[in-house]
Amino acid sequence: MTEPTTTADKWASRTIFLAGVLLILGGAFQALLGISAIRNDQVFVVGIKYIWQLDLTAWGWIHLLIGAAIITVAIFLLRGARWAAWAGIALAGLSALANFLFIPQAPIWAIVIIALDVAIIWALATRRETIHLLDD
Repeated sequence: MTEPTTTADKWASRTIFLAGVLLILGGAFQALLGISAIRNDQVFVVGIKYIWQLDLTAWGWIHLLIGAAIITVAIFLLRGARWAAWAGIALAGLSALANFLFIPQAPIWAIVIIALDVAIIWALATRRETIHLLDD
């Protein structure tokens, strides 16, 4: 990755760094949620029955795998991989969906993670390189 020269390039570079850091945070939070659900699913409230109900251990594995994938993509994004922006957007969207479905078990935590995922999507989608990939 080359050094940014213009003001716009410097802002784009900062947005890339912000997106990478947010991805690492979001992935770590997802992984921690997954580990806690796998190790001790008694920490979550089992609420009413709903359509997409899964065993809490299954939810734990889902969150752990999403978290690991997000952290991996974040590392590639910070190293300059162009494809990582689109993968980050897709994984942040998947994370937001998984957390939306997880709201009955941990409502505040899930909503906070969804907000973080929206910030990640914004940071990656407003990145100039991501937008110009559509022109290629």
